[in-house]
Amino acid sequence: MESSTDKFWLRHYPPGVPPSIDIPDRSLVELVQESVLKHPNRVAFNYYGAKWTYQRFWDASAHVAQFLLNEGLRRGDRVALYLPNCPVYPIAYFAALRAGLTVVQVSPLYIGQDLDHLLEDARPNAIFCLNLQWPNLEKLSWSFPVPLTCVVGLNELYPFPTRLFVNRVLRRRGLPTAIPTGPRIRRWKAALATPGAPDPVRVNPATEVAVLQYTGGTTGVPKAAMLSHRNLVANALQCAAWFNVAANEREVVLASIPYFHVYGMTVAMTYPLFAGATIVLETRPDVDEILKLINKHHPTQFPGVPSLYNAINHHPKRDKYDLRSIRICLSGSAPLPLEVAKQFEAETGGSVVEGYGLSETSPVTHANPIKGERRPGSVGLPLPDTDERVVDLETGTKILPPMETGELCIRGPQVMLGYYHQPTETAAVLKDGWFRTGDIAYLDADGYCFIVDRKKDMIDVGGFKVYPREVEEVLFQHPAVADAAVVGVPDASLGEVVQAFVVKKPGATVTADELVQFVRERLAHYKAPRAIEFRTALPRSGVQKVLRRELRAQAVVGPAAPAGAANPAAAATGPAR
Repeated sequence: MESSTDKFWLRHYPPGVPPSIDIPDRSLVELVQESVLKHPNRVAFNYYGAKWTYQRFWDASAHVAQFLLNEGLRRGDRVALYLPNCPVYPIAYFAALRAGLTVVQVSPLYIGQDLDHLLEDARPNAIFCLNLQWPNLEKLSWSFPVPLTCVVGLNELYPFPTRLFVNRVLRRRGLPTAIPTGPRIRRWKAALATPGAPDPVRVNPATEVAVLQYTGGTTGVPKAAMLSHRNLVANALQCAAWFNVAANEREVVLASIPYFHVYGMTVAMTYPLFAGATIVLETRPDVDEILKLINKHHPTQFPGVPSLYNAINHHPKRDKYDLRSIRICLSGSAPLPLEVAKQFEAETGGSVVEGYGLSETSPVTHANPIKGERRPGSVGLPLPDTDERVVDLETGTKILPPMETGELCIRGPQVMLGYYHQPTETAAVLKDGWFRTGDIAYLDADGYCFIVDRKKDMIDVGGFKVYPREVEEVLFQHPAVADAAVVGVPDASLGEVVQAFVVKKPGATVTADELVQFVRERLAHYKAPRAIEFRTALPRSGVQKVLRRELRAQAVVGPAAPAGAANPAAAATGPAR
């Protein structure tokens, strides 16, 4: 890509990494199919001992694609994946793409309003979910035709005798083991057993949407970034070039970060599949389990978030496990403290580098070099074929020189097509091919990017995004609440946690614990406030905007959240072992 900016950073580009790569005119299906043809008998996914070779995985996706077509879905229809990390996810993901459909990413942590709002926006024609999640769908009031729902029992995914252990855990927790029945419900086993293997639907990689990836954008209202096949192919190839990884027998990737998140989807699924890696799947990020999986499977790559690396650093039994197989860790979704990286590198002998990206950019745009100079506090250099620039905050038209702070803008083949059925929002962030990130940053003299603040009020809880507006709207639903504002406050473990400031209605009585529980019943648990402070009034500007910066400066985090809420991913479905 020809850049209108001076690529002064090229002289600092990592050794062995080309500044530009050839991005083929292929769909994501065609890209991964090459790995299947090259390595049919190599293990693609290892899920607690259940192994799926590349050929078995690919054959399964073909059968599920035929199942979707037999059920009447047609090119351009949408398939929602309401799933934690498990073999169903990649199989259904590529089945949908093979049938010419669009994947809708849905967090398995979503319930109630979160789930209802997303599905109302995407209006999927089919949904894949676990039987444990079916009750969440059953409670929704559908305002559009109820989609076909393919349900899999969690216990079906494990090999014998692990399945027996899972069944005991589910029964002990009072969780369902049976598959629900109904006119629009189908069993996963039936989908897998569907005869036939359709030819992949030919798509235009540059213009057809592969994935709807939900993000809060600049307004805090969830909307879907439309990621094309070309966007996702480009980012997989960019990551492979950056890590200087070729398809070989040595790469084993531990996929603890969730696939519903754009970071996990690309860095722990599509890029490793392109590279012919073996992916060790973990249902949810549990530190005890991660240590056991590393010790057993010897992963060479372990993408994660800072809070996860920090938890391993401070685990009391980490010395009992062999972590020296890890060579590469790309840390994303939150700022990486230098001390966390140093300590983890000392434990593993591998390289932990901070990267940067967004849902709108598939997601990776920047990373520190694996080989070359890593600069503390920086998210690194732009990936191949990616242009960066910083513009002034007032007009967004003046390109700023190095060391001046403004809004970071990105241009590259990984930048989304736009927001799903939201042309106004799209026009606000895409200008002449440049994506306005909403993040405040500066570039140093060598092109290393430093993120210093956010225009958005988004809160980053251990890599999971929380938008103040959505939590505030739930608080306002409580009959005792007159006014409310939500901010993110620093937390040593998770980076940030949610704190709320509430003004009660005259004469109303409500406790902080009651409000926290009220939110937890309506939103994913990690979105619930860690602390609530009652005020007689909220600080506001002359135009009556809440002064969030003032509240953040005044915030004091209260007692720890209830058990299970400290790690947002711990609420994900599935037993840990």
